[in-house]
Amino acid sequence: MTVSTRKPAGNASAHTASSQPTSSKDRVLIFDTTLRDGEQCPGATMTFEEKLEIAEMLDAMGVDIIEAGFPIASDGDFEAVSEIARRSKRATIAGLARAISGDIARAGEAVRHAPRPRIHTFVSTSPIHLEHQMRKNQEQVLEIITATVTQARNLVEDVEWSAMDATRTPIDYLCRTVEAAIRAGATTINLPDTVGYATPDEYRTMFKAVRERVPNADKAIFSVHCHNDLGLAVANSLAGIEGGARQVECTLNGIGERAGNAALEEVVMALRVRGDVLPYDTGIDATMLMRASKAVSTACSFPVQYNKAIVGRNAFAHESGIHQDGMLKNNTTYEIMTPASVGVTKTSLVMGKHSGRAAFRSKLKDMGYDLGDNQMEDAFTRFKALADRKKHVYDEDIEALVDENIATAHDRIKLESLTVIAGTRGPQRATMKLDVEGRHVTEEVEGNGPIDAIFKAIKTIVPHEVTLELYDVHAVTEGTDAQAEVSVRLSRDGSSVTGRGADPDTLVASAKAYLAALNKLIARGARLHAQAAE
Repeated sequence: MTVSTRKPAGNASAHTASSQPTSSKDRVLIFDTTLRDGEQCPGATMTFEEKLEIAEMLDAMGVDIIEAGFPIASDGDFEAVSEIARRSKRATIAGLARAISGDIARAGEAVRHAPRPRIHTFVSTSPIHLEHQMRKNQEQVLEIITATVTQARNLVEDVEWSAMDATRTPIDYLCRTVEAAIRAGATTINLPDTVGYATPDEYRTMFKAVRERVPNADKAIFSVHCHNDLGLAVANSLAGIEGGARQVECTLNGIGERAGNAALEEVVMALRVRGDVLPYDTGIDATMLMRASKAVSTACSFPVQYNKAIVGRNAFAHESGIHQDGMLKNNTTYEIMTPASVGVTKTSLVMGKHSGRAAFRSKLKDMGYDLGDNQMEDAFTRFKALADRKKHVYDEDIEALVDENIATAHDRIKLESLTVIAGTRGPQRATMKLDVEGRHVTEEVEGNGPIDAIFKAIKTIVPHEVTLELYDVHAVTEGTDAQAEVSVRLSRDGSSVTGRGADPDTLVASAKAYLAALNKLIARGARLHAQAAE
């Protein structure tokens, strides 16, 4: 199939000029929705500070469009989008809005301070959505598209319109909706595979057909947005590009609703590594991918699976004797990209209890961390304590302790000390000291096992009612002295959050993880209470 190589219409040329040098390759814009679609993943809610940190990283990485949130969803989302818009340097900042007047006005208000503001509005187009969710007919939806896109275009010059459930929409009607949206002022048209139903050939064909049949298609950039319900999100995204799309909507680590979205790191590296058959360019600094992946994993408390492409722990690991032999002779025998190309360090950390601050700071810089003086001092103190307890300190150990320190910097409840008595005879007992908003409280509690005693101690000091949905333990590094990383998911009133904690002592890591999740629930409750009082 011959793919059109015309330059993107609308404001895509501005992105091309500002994001990377001129290239003979066709330019594909990267639209990151980690802070919106990614955060809709159950338990993945991020704090205000975490959103700002990730947005800053995405901007520095070269992401073209950052979908910063859903401003109408809550005051907290509105404030986060507004602040990200104010701080943005080169990325377009988008706010999502349903095809409702109030949503669009709120999104316009949230992004208005951005150097490049965008309103992203959407409406369902498939028969199943129109019948069961919208309860509208096709003509009514066309009227909604015209009215809402026009409203958005009166607020900002850059308007994206999405046909929700496009891949299950009859092609004739889909073309009518796209034509109406562009006529009303949409500069980007997104045709999402909302439920992850399409196959690559179907998705490619849909884009080709719409672009050929819609008379004003050349006035807009076309975008892909794929979900991973059948594990085809990245494959479909690449197929959509072959069909003429020039914007890819994706998330770091592929997080998102249900099975998630197309993973940004996979899309970027597929285009880079296979430029021979995918002759397209992005403006992404790929060396920041690993650091960004870890930042999102920490903020969401969602561990990255070991065999995850590009950013998984095993992505550049070789254990097979045949593979090791090939790697020793020439690394291209079993690696199609270098670890350094995505920001992965090659060697383990060679540091210990005798290492000084200068060496530690230099190591952190090599690993992609830029900490303030207070954060640096706290991280160094934690490192020295860890080095006293572990024979070998690896890069992963450092990442775990620094990421945990960043994630818990604003917590109201912090662990000060923990002593646990356990064994075959019982009863198991936990003595815990917590810092509760500056107040130091100690309790000793018995439980049905050491973990139960720890969690009961926390409930005794900070009374609360939650459901423990997940308790998961794995080792950060190898060996009997490895740091344990624990994930705990708590739910209350239908809302779930996940916390993570790391420590060479599994019981201490468990307490940290529970407290991390509890702090998130408390912060969320405080926000809801403040909103209700206004």
